[in-house]
Amino acid sequence: MLSKEREEKVIALCQELVRNQSYSGQEDKVVEVLKENFKKMGFDDVVVDHYGNIIGQIKGNRPGKKIVFDGHIDTVPVSNVDEWTYPPFGAEISNGRIYGRGTTDMKGAVAAMACAAANFAEDTNKDFAGEIYVAGVVHEECFEGVAARAISERVKPDYVVIGEASELNIKIGQRGRGEIVIETFGIPCHSANPEKGVNAVYKMAEVIQRIRTLEPTHHDVLGPGILELTDVKSSPYPGASVVPEYCRATYDRRLLVGETMDSVLEPINKLLDEMMAADPQLKVKASYAVGKELCHTGNHITGERFFPGWLYDKEEAFVQDTYNELKSMGFDPMITQYNFCTNGSHYAGEAGIKTLGIGPSRENLAHTVDEYIEIEQLTKVTECYYGVMKALLK
Repeated sequence: MLSKEREEKVIALCQELVRNQSYSGQEDKVVEVLKENFKKMGFDDVVVDHYGNIIGQIKGNRPGKKIVFDGHIDTVPVSNVDEWTYPPFGAEISNGRIYGRGTTDMKGAVAAMACAAANFAEDTNKDFAGEIYVAGVVHEECFEGVAARAISERVKPDYVVIGEASELNIKIGQRGRGEIVIETFGIPCHSANPEKGVNAVYKMAEVIQRIRTLEPTHHDVLGPGILELTDVKSSPYPGASVVPEYCRATYDRRLLVGETMDSVLEPINKLLDEMMAADPQLKVKASYAVGKELCHTGNHITGERFFPGWLYDKEEAFVQDTYNELKSMGFDPMITQYNFCTNGSHYAGEAGIKTLGIGPSRENLAHTVDEYIEIEQLTKVTECYYGVMKALLK
């Protein structure tokens, strides 16, 4: 168990992080809080990269493995403050809970990671083999894994621990996420004479119906590779008296292990080619959405919206070492998978780095009104992260 002093430290740090609003691209205040705390806690090095990620390092006295504890520091916005029982950036404590935006998703985990690293370094007098990194990652709510690429490139870790909510269970995989854009191109004309043009929306309606006939991919553990329509937009808009010349539909595709950008688009492109061969008026293409966002450093982060799935075998040594250590500490974690996308899309899905997730709180509290974290979960996950360090930095 944590000492009373250590409990108070992790609670206070969580509150301080929550009190500093940090929507995506506006994480600078939280970065400053972490920088100050890393230095106070005795971290050996603190770096802020070009995206604005902050990376704190503690070096053991002996060479060994490198482990990154990854927690994103951006949050989704608060749409209506008046709906909240407690101020969303007040970090008020009531009934054993800290309330506020980002408590569960995921400033509680970030506070726990930082405190656990400092506790481990103090207790061992840094006499351990390896290096510990705590990364406060930006823009995760927009781009799962994109900003994380800069972290793995800099650190080259052997292991990564994702701190997304898991109720202290061990997560060894997730479905990924792709954002697919379908575009149809018509010919504009006056709507009083529609036969003189080609209505891009009608063509899109045909495409949508055919896409629904595609058989989804499936994985025995992760489930189906969902392909779901999320929006349709036409141009010009508003289109008073004009037959639309352009239509764009967006699909959310949940990705399974081993699926690539090419393999996911292949059945869609095959279908579209067949449709264009049968209908000379149909002009349609499929691609991935591209996002571009401004970082708090003034730099831009860009990327195609394709974030791979990943999955490890529960019998993998690093998973079992972690599991057995936590069991020896009195915890009883299940080994399961995340139901949502995380920065693991890069670390495990793209880079092939051994990755697992352990986080406090329940995933269904993320992005909600009156978001909170139970203090017991916050203190226990601090112990869990300490246990992960013991297990993986032998």
